[in-house]
Formats: sequence, C-alpha cells, structure tokens
Amino acid sequence: MERDPIRVCELLVGLPDVRVLGVVDVPGEPLVVVVETRGVVPICAGCGRRADLKDRDSVDHVDLAVFGRPARLRWVKRRWRCLNPACPQGSWTEINDEIVVGDRSVTTRAARWATRQVGEHGRTVSEVAHDLVCDSHTVNDTVVEWGEALLSADETRFDQVTGLGLDETLFCRRGRWRAQAWATSIVDVGAGQLLDVVEGRTAAGPAGWLDQQPETWRAAIRYGVLDLSGPYRATFDTMLPHVDQIADPFHLVKLANQRLDERGRIKLLGLLDAGDPHGEVRTAWHATRSRAVDLPDR
Repeated sequence: MERDPIRVCELLVGLPDVRVLGVVDVPGEPLVVVVETRGVVPICAGCGRRADLKDRDSVDHVDLAVFGRPARLRWVKRRWRCLNPACPQGSWTEINDEIVVGDRSVTTRAARWATRQVGEHGRTVSEVAHDLVCDSHTVNDTVVEWGEALLSADETRFDQVTGLGLDETLFCRRGRWRAQAWATSIVDVGAGQLLDVVEGRTAAGPAGWLDQQPETWRAAIRYGVLDLSGPYRATFDTMLPHVDQIADPFHLVKLANQRLDERGRIKLLGLLDAGDPHGEVRTAWHATRSRAVDLPDR
C-alpha cells in the first residue's frame, strides 16, 4: 500500500512520468494541480551534447474533473538550451504528447474524453464545456481536431462503397442575423453509414471531397443517390459520370405532392403500377400524403 502522500497524488493524477508539486484550491474556482515531468536531462538534437536548463514556465490546461470538481493541470514546463556556441539549435521547450499535444489548451486525456462525449454519446458541445468549466469554442475546436484525426485514421469506413448518397443539412444559424449555414452529408447508402460532412450545399464541397479519394475507390461506385439537387447532379456528372443517378423516394414523393393534381395523380398511379413492382415508392408516397393530411402546416 502506497503511503507517501506525494506519490498518492501522482497516482491519482494518473499521468506518466510526472511529479505533483502541489494543489491550488480556491473556493469557487477549478482545482489546479501543479506538476512537472520526471524526464531526464535531454540531449541536444543539433550537436548531441547534454542540454542546460534555461528556465521554467507554467501553463494551465483544461483537464478532467478531480473528485467531482472541475480541474486545471498546471504544467511547469522546462525550457532547455544548448551551450555549444557553434550549435544552431538554440533553446526549446519540453513536449509530452501524453500530457498535452503541442501547445493545445486542453490536456490529451480531456480532449479524448470530450471527443467521445460528443461523437459517441451524442452530447452537445455546450454540455461538455459546462462539465469542464471552459469556453464552448475550446471544446468545439478540440472535438473537431481530434474527430478529424480519427476520421483520417479510420480507413475501413470507405471500404466497398457501391452506393454514394449526397444530402443537404441545415447545419446551424450564424451571426447576428442568424444566417443559414448548410452542410452536405456524404453517405454510404448500402451500409447506412456517414462517411464525411463538407461545408455548403454546392457542387464544390462534395466534388472536392471525391477528388481526394483514390480513383479505384471512385470507380467501384455504381449508384449516386441525391435529392433532385442541381449541384449534386452536377457533382455526379463531373466526378462520377459512370454511376446511375437515383432520386431518393422521400424527395421524389415530396415534389410529386407539391405538383400533383387529380389528372396527375391518376397518371402517377399508373406509372407506379408499371414501374414500382415492389411498392417502395408507393408506400413512401402514401406515408407522406398521410402525414401531410394529419399534421398541420407549420
């Protein structure tokens, strides 16, 4: 059983190769845990000589809660220098990606936790920011950075895509005038899996995304599913001219309902009898018409 109080604190902090120097406990404020690394004196990368300690600088980072209290990790970082006058290395600050990646304001473990909370558990950025007692922009930037890295590393999500779907989504409203900001979802239709999201609802976003994919991967796509959008049709015409373009049933039926009179309805039913042998489009049409009748127009 560990009895040394300093060592107990180090174990509770749960970070590799750190020494707990103390704790700053101000009522109503996040608990600040002050640490420094246990690393040995480094060797200069420029000349191979033993480095000299130049100074120390304390940097606070958003960290996971401690005993139910929001916390900050104050890392007393050492700055090293090379005393060899002929060496171009100069000075440098120690780094440890297991504590903090680069000059980020959030610790590595807190960044992983926040990304999982938003990406896996579906919590909002503001909820996670509230738990960490930090700005929402800090959490959002962290989740975007770590999420993009995870997406880049997950190559399996692009395997054997034969049906590619494009659909627009009102992503958010920005600015004083609440301007609409749209995004395009790129989906593996067969697997029902989101592949990526690009900004805007023009052809530029999805076309640029497709241009970054391997030619053999694009060649394996057989169907392009879209919502009757001109820009998305242009995307498939330009980037995937070999695919069969398919309008998804929902938007097809929605457009038909908006334009349909009695004469058109009779014609549509005849076309459904002839060209919808399994009844998928007919079922979707009846469902949307029922919904339009049952629900008031808002």
